[in-house]
Amino acid sequence: MDMFALDDEVSQWETALPALRGAARLPVQVPLAWHLRQRDSARAVALAREGLALLPATAPAAGAVALASVRLRLVEAEADWLKGHLPAAEAAAAAITAQLDNPDTPDDPRARADTHWLRAWIAIDGGDHPRGVDHLERMTAAALKAGDADRAAIAESTIARWAVIEDMRAAERRWGSHFQHYQHQLVADAGASAEPAAPMAPGLAAWIGDYFGTRASQGGHYGAAAGHFIRAYEAARATGQLRAAITAAVNVGLDFAILHDHHAALDWLTRALDLARPTGWPRSVGACLSHTADTMRRLGRLDASAELLSEALAVLAPLPDGRSYASALHFLGDLSLERGEHGAALDAFTRLEQRAAALRQVDLHSVARRGQAHALCFLERPREALAAAAHAIELATAQEHLDNHVAALRVLSEIHSRHPLPAPPGMTEPNATLHYLHQALAVASRIDGYTLPGDLLDALGRQYARIGDHAQAYASALAAAAARAHTHGREATNRAIAMQVHHQTERARAEGRHHRQLAASEAHRAELLLQTTATLERLSVIGREITTHLDAAAVFEALNRHVQALLPANTFAIYLCDPGVDTLSRAFGVENGAPLSGNTIAVDNPRANAARCLRERAEIYVDDAGPDDIFLAPGTELMSCALYVPLLVGERTLGVMTVQAARARAYGERERLIFRTLCAYGAIALDNAQAYRQLQDAQAQLVSQQKLAALGALMAGVAHELNTPIGNSLLIASTLHQKTGELAERLAGPGLRRSDLDAYLGDAVAAHALVMRGLTSAADLVNSFKQVAVDRTSEQRRRFDLRQVAAEVIATMMNRVRAGGHRLEAEVPEGVAMDSYPGPLGQVIANFINNALLHAFGGAAAPGQDGGGGGGRMWLRASTPAEGRVTLVFGDDGAGIAPEHMSRIFDPFFTTKLGQGGSGLGLSISYNIVTSVLGGQIAVHSAPGGTTFTLDLPLSAPAAAPGAEAARIYH
Repeated sequence: MDMFALDDEVSQWETALPALRGAARLPVQVPLAWHLRQRDSARAVALAREGLALLPATAPAAGAVALASVRLRLVEAEADWLKGHLPAAEAAAAAITAQLDNPDTPDDPRARADTHWLRAWIAIDGGDHPRGVDHLERMTAAALKAGDADRAAIAESTIARWAVIEDMRAAERRWGSHFQHYQHQLVADAGASAEPAAPMAPGLAAWIGDYFGTRASQGGHYGAAAGHFIRAYEAARATGQLRAAITAAVNVGLDFAILHDHHAALDWLTRALDLARPTGWPRSVGACLSHTADTMRRLGRLDASAELLSEALAVLAPLPDGRSYASALHFLGDLSLERGEHGAALDAFTRLEQRAAALRQVDLHSVARRGQAHALCFLERPREALAAAAHAIELATAQEHLDNHVAALRVLSEIHSRHPLPAPPGMTEPNATLHYLHQALAVASRIDGYTLPGDLLDALGRQYARIGDHAQAYASALAAAAARAHTHGREATNRAIAMQVHHQTERARAEGRHHRQLAASEAHRAELLLQTTATLERLSVIGREITTHLDAAAVFEALNRHVQALLPANTFAIYLCDPGVDTLSRAFGVENGAPLSGNTIAVDNPRANAARCLRERAEIYVDDAGPDDIFLAPGTELMSCALYVPLLVGERTLGVMTVQAARARAYGERERLIFRTLCAYGAIALDNAQAYRQLQDAQAQLVSQQKLAALGALMAGVAHELNTPIGNSLLIASTLHQKTGELAERLAGPGLRRSDLDAYLGDAVAAHALVMRGLTSAADLVNSFKQVAVDRTSEQRRRFDLRQVAAEVIATMMNRVRAGGHRLEAEVPEGVAMDSYPGPLGQVIANFINNALLHAFGGAAAPGQDGGGGGGRMWLRASTPAEGRVTLVFGDDGAGIAPEHMSRIFDPFFTTKLGQGGSGLGLSISYNIVTSVLGGQIAVHSAPGGTTFTLDLPLSAPAAAPGAEAARIYH
């Protein structure tokens, strides 16, 4: 591909591109983006990025992809360079060089040459001229390898240009005759030669013209230099080299300013500034402003000069190491001298000397020493001033830079005029001042087209007047007036005023645009803030939803739903690590709406981004992926963009979440923030789910252990309770068996006496009574044990009045209550209708009464006997505090329950009256009836002054499920 193209070619590509679609755009889009890189940088970058997005899917071969990619990435890198983003530009260009060095990329010497060209200018703008020249030499080699003589000549002319600036004589020795052929072509192109010559490529002509212009300017041939720079400007404009055109226009203006043609200088500087301002390129805009400021200074418009120079230094601030910034320091020093600010001038020229030494550019070094000498002269340091001026002349002479030589001689004359110093050797004039002024006139006469400045002639006239040569003084005054009229003519002054007004107008417009941009930016920022606030509020709601789930599957589904709603997500997956953090397993995955099967990745896998994300505990973002950038899991598609975020809870890592999209650069900072937030919520929810699952397992184990303990206590209690009646019955039965055998022996032997038979019958009746009593007691105990859990469906459910059922139960228990000398009060309101199980409810009330008789009052008397423990009071009260609910309270004023027993009163077979009438089943059965059959709750409060049981019951019991267990208790 050509390095530069004419406007007509670019117009053809522009015309062809709109009609093309998809892959057909690339053959036009790539060269168009390349040749628009300075004509319209923003559009070139947009086209380049569009082309890069198309390349992987449309280029037929890897080689074509690589070469097109190189060219388009060069466009992006050059845009960064022009905007002054030198580190970013160099990083991008270095990456392109590495891409060209890749064996998989076809060798393209032209692309390599263009990459070195860009890197050379990045280095030069950064003040590293040796590295810039090194890249130019590499460009030459690559161009010659490609057989591209024009590219090689461009590189060589640029090397020669900087060599001329650095050391004129050394450059002449190396490059003096190297470009003679091109010089003939330039003359022929300008129509100044009758000899035929092959036309020079316009892109090359810009750089050959720049070399010859720089060479002529450094040699003091400013008129010839301006002609070369004008041709360079025209060639650069025709081939889209906007930065080179701006530089050439600035150099034309500089040459005319040196020749004191300020009107022409301002014309070219205006042209340069009009080209530079719309680009916003700091180096170009800054150079235009600083050179315009110097021309304004020469015209005596110091305020306008200061304004422009201040703006120039601000614009050039990102490029403090380049030549343009050094030139601005030069002009700042001269302006400070004009204003009489000699301390500021000395500081500016000292800084300039440092930059000149770093750049190794003798012309700037000469200017710096001359300026220091001038400032030191007025700071009353004549010896230092004299040494600095002599050094400046030495440097200017070595470079044959006539303008600098004249300026240094004038400073020497000023030093001798202000300070009494020894006369210089070989002085031929009446005093040292006239000696150096005449030397300045002699050097100036060697400059073609040079107009002597009025202040130089004024100084000459003053010195002649001082020595009494009034004729020479008068002649010098007339010459000074004529020179001043010529160089500060009305036309030039008007032009300066017009340019100042134009600049102020443009500046006002720029400020207006800036303010509008700020307003638009502020509006956009406010809009983004609102969006961000809305997003944060939405994420907060999402977070509350996600973290309420205690089931991992529900967390997965919630995360997937919100990821799909908030982000472009062709693929979404959650990987959880094993306890040893050796592997990552896909716990959930969806791709294009279809679920993904399980997959396991080793944490030490070097190619898997999910594994690297876990190892480094850091987010990984791949914005434009290739086959080598993403480890493709089995059964998944390759995505262009992927984001991986670790699931972290404190210092613990649970796993990794990833979201991926088919299009490149799908996730900006906003999308990444959203995904990070979802990952944080997901990590908390998954950690909660895991903790809840562990809690459930622990609870299940605890319940199992409690059931086993309860069963053990139950069996021990049953065994203890059954042992006595069954043991007694067994003993009686065995005794009766023995006596029956003895009776049979007597009947078969000596005979049976009546007394023996009566004794036997008496023992048998007593034994039968004891056996029946013991077995009945055992049977009752077994029946109570069976009543702990029975089928609820066997109970009769019906509608009943609570007051009536309570009265019936109390009536059956009153004989035992009265026998014990106790009182039982009932306060149950009428009209409390229940749809429930009256039998089990009555059993609960009876159990409370029996429990109070046995435990609260020290035991109940048997029916028909005198009561013990007397004076006890019990009560049953009912209320309906809420619709559909009834509260029953049974209390007593007995001894109460010991605190250490409170936690066990509802355990089966727990009793403090074991063997004294207590089975330990009453309260346990009551608890089961209330919580299971009746669907309510039971609470107990006890103190030394009594115990209260509170039942909270629904008026309508819950429906019984088939096969469900319930309590069935009959008194």
